[in-house]
Amino acid sequence: MTRSPARCTPAVRAVALSLLWTATPLAATLGAQAALPKPAANTAPMLTGLDAATEKYAAIAKQIWGFAEVGYMEEKSSALLQSELRSAGFVITSGIAGEPTAFVAEYGSGKPVIAILGEFDALPGLSQEAVPERRPIKPGAPGHGCGHHLFGTASTAAAISIKQWMIANHVKGTLRMIGTPAEEGGSGKVYMVRDGVFNDVDAVIAWHPGDENAATGERTMANITGKFRFHGISSHAAGAPERGRSALDGVEVMNVMTNFLREHVPDATRIHYVVTNGGKAPNVVPDEAEVYYYVRHVDMNVVKDVWSRVVNAAKGAAIGTGTTYDLQLIGSVYSLLPNETLLRVEQRALERVGGYTMSPEERVFAEKLQKSETFVPVALEATQKIKPLVIGQAGSASTDVGDVSWVVPTVQLGTATWVPGTTAHSWQAVAAGGMSLGTKGMMVAAKTMALTAADLFVSPATLAEAKKEFDAKRGPNFKYETLIGNQKPQLDYRKGTSN
Repeated sequence: MTRSPARCTPAVRAVALSLLWTATPLAATLGAQAALPKPAANTAPMLTGLDAATEKYAAIAKQIWGFAEVGYMEEKSSALLQSELRSAGFVITSGIAGEPTAFVAEYGSGKPVIAILGEFDALPGLSQEAVPERRPIKPGAPGHGCGHHLFGTASTAAAISIKQWMIANHVKGTLRMIGTPAEEGGSGKVYMVRDGVFNDVDAVIAWHPGDENAATGERTMANITGKFRFHGISSHAAGAPERGRSALDGVEVMNVMTNFLREHVPDATRIHYVVTNGGKAPNVVPDEAEVYYYVRHVDMNVVKDVWSRVVNAAKGAAIGTGTTYDLQLIGSVYSLLPNETLLRVEQRALERVGGYTMSPEERVFAEKLQKSETFVPVALEATQKIKPLVIGQAGSASTDVGDVSWVVPTVQLGTATWVPGTTAHSWQAVAAGGMSLGTKGMMVAAKTMALTAADLFVSPATLAEAKKEFDAKRGPNFKYETLIGNQKPQLDYRKGTSN
């Protein structure tokens, strides 16, 4: 059925504009790009130094893998990375933006200011040994299903390597490694952006574990997340049910209404939830119940529109069930804003570093893992290859790096730390991230970030071009705003999930 233009909602129009932006070649909107800068000199010692330190960083990553601390509770993980950076001569400021496990490690002074991001939070319920079959270390406990133990470690390794290169080559400027907690739903970086942590930064470099080696030119999904807590009246479920008002009924009715929304939202919208409290006993009418929601889309305008409809479902459910509810907004993130100028520098660095070849033992591990449930195998040789640079496609994941990318030019890459074909947030990702495959991909990332940072430190013209592109993409009237407003970081959002 064809709809007339008059029937298009604002959300649909936003999607159309988003797709138009994605399909438009970047050169057509920004003009000719400046030539790639000449690579920084004397960077080979950085690569050999990182190779020599591989076992050291593998041990650090494995410790954090074992800690498996969830968002805002990463005390041991954060302290370990801070200790390494402090020992390497960085000045540490911890507890920034109201987040006890967040920190900034700094070396140098003046311009330019180049920042590297590091993460270290785990995911609930993904405990897993480093073996190719499902075997939790502790059932129900957290695990590093998104590889953030590798993320923070590689960023630390890169920062230390860059500092050594700056000293050896008398390079001026400020280098920062920014430790960022609670990426998984807690929007840790959003509070940092709001509180001005990135205000004087000229460029940000980040990475993420994955199953391929590629500079990240795609747009991630914006999202809004929150917990809806329903309040009812308890009563004996058999003896006096008429006196009760079930908070669980409120949750379930809300979920039913939200599920009916799925037919009437723009394509590529994602709505998902988990009931985090459904009551304590079947023979007691629950007076408290809770459901945790995510809404995602590449366009924040769509996310806001759909989220408002989810909130309306909660309101209607409360009225219909005779309950009340309150909403704890957990987080909200923007989509990633790709920067071609920086991506081209990073792509060159990644191609110089190259991928890696699996050992015979790693191939045995990978082949067995690829036979596990729900796995979609990809050729194992993918770890050896570097994907061509593609910019502007819509992705399916969300990250609070997105908010950073709307306040400072940002570049990110992914490397093959997992068996090709692995999906994030899976026990298979935890398993591979805890053995040598994770280490190999981690060091590809560390080397690439180090080379990228070196090139940016010695090329003011590249930073200026990146800023020009950044300003053009945001538009002249853009003003960064976040839905979290003035609220404090939700430090308890993972409460009860760290057993």
